[in-house]
Amino acid sequence: MNDFNNFCTCKDLECPFHPTKHNKGCSLCIQKNLKKKEIPSCFFNIVKNEEIIEGYSFYDFAKLVIEDNK
Repeated sequence: MNDFNNFCTCKDLECPFHPTKHNKGCSLCIQKNLKKKEIPSCFFNIVKNEEIIEGYSFYDFAKLVIEDNK
C-alpha cells in the first residue's frame, strides 16, 4: 500500500509522522499516539470530519462518538 493519499484522512500534512512524509505507512503516527495515549485523527474523521478537534484523548473520542449517536 504505497498510495497513502487515498487512504489517510489526516489533514495535518505538516506533521512529520504523516504517511506522505516517509515510507513507513501509519506506523509512526500510531506509535506517537500510543505513547501520548491518544487516538489518531483518522478515527475522529470517521465520526466527524471537522477542522477543529478539541483534543485527541480516548475521552475526547468517546465523547465525540456518544454525541454523534444522539
